[in-house]
Amino acid sequence: MVEDLLTVTHLKKYYPITGGVLGKVVGQVKAVDDVSFSVKKGETLGLVGESGCGKSTTGRSILRLIEPTEGQVLFEGKDVTKLSKEEMRLMRRDMQIIFQDPFASLNPRHTVRKILEEPLLVHGIGDKKEREKRVDELLEVVGLSSYHASRFPHQFSGGQRQRIGIARALTLNPKLIICDEPVSALDVSVQSQILNLLQDLQRDFGLTYVFIAHDLSVVRHISDRVGVMYLGRIVEMASKDALYEKPLHPYTQALLSAAPNPDPDAKRDRIILQGDLPSPANPPSGCTFRTRCPLVKDICMSARPEFKDAGNGHFVACHLYNE
Repeated sequence: MVEDLLTVTHLKKYYPITGGVLGKVVGQVKAVDDVSFSVKKGETLGLVGESGCGKSTTGRSILRLIEPTEGQVLFEGKDVTKLSKEEMRLMRRDMQIIFQDPFASLNPRHTVRKILEEPLLVHGIGDKKEREKRVDELLEVVGLSSYHASRFPHQFSGGQRQRIGIARALTLNPKLIICDEPVSALDVSVQSQILNLLQDLQRDFGLTYVFIAHDLSVVRHISDRVGVMYLGRIVEMASKDALYEKPLHPYTQALLSAAPNPDPDAKRDRIILQGDLPSPANPPSGCTFRTRCPLVKDICMSARPEFKDAGNGHFVACHLYNE
């Protein structure tokens, strides 16, 4: 039995809204609103949803790059949210992130060697010669060459910059990597190269991924399980085959109906959602999806659906399955 590496329980991240002359708190933006899931060692959990649904905020809250408002994040049994600054610094050796924009996340004034050496310096690992050797090894691992180490980020293509971002995430031999839309800024041909690289690294180094994206085909390619987020909450979670072949939540069904199909002759019933995405500062009562749901019922207006197992580990938060 593979044990859980990461367990997230009732995670919340609220941003205060201030107003008036005195700047009093007049409301809250519920960016992440009661999210719970677990990730096993060596597994890839995909998180998908529309822009603004809270995917990236969830990933950054797990690493405490953003301080969560409430909730518990257990990494190898330790509650990350309760660690001191020094304990968190040491914990970061095991928990890393690959950012969405490889150009914005790399210091333009530093060479690649300096960028990749920095984590080793911060954690006091190796002498100068050992650090140089480690940087050369990392560049080879991600498909670059050691002579690239003396260049600056602007001298690389987008795909090469993302490889440097991946190398930086691997520098300290982490156990968990949060992949925050790592291929969304890249060309389709380069996307497949980066995805294949991530899968090879996972196999070679026993990595565990939380893979955040809005491209459903990318998530299906790399994930073992997939969670669908809507307005700060996970509304459905299942193995990738179960989710893509038999989606239960009306929102997941609409998302999948909009995904491009490579077969030009395939017929698909497109589900068009009515209305706009509600504001996370003022989410609807009851089920947050009810304002756009084609199957809305009276109970959806008042009662929030529980996130329940609908069978075979297929979890869904919908009143259609809670009766």
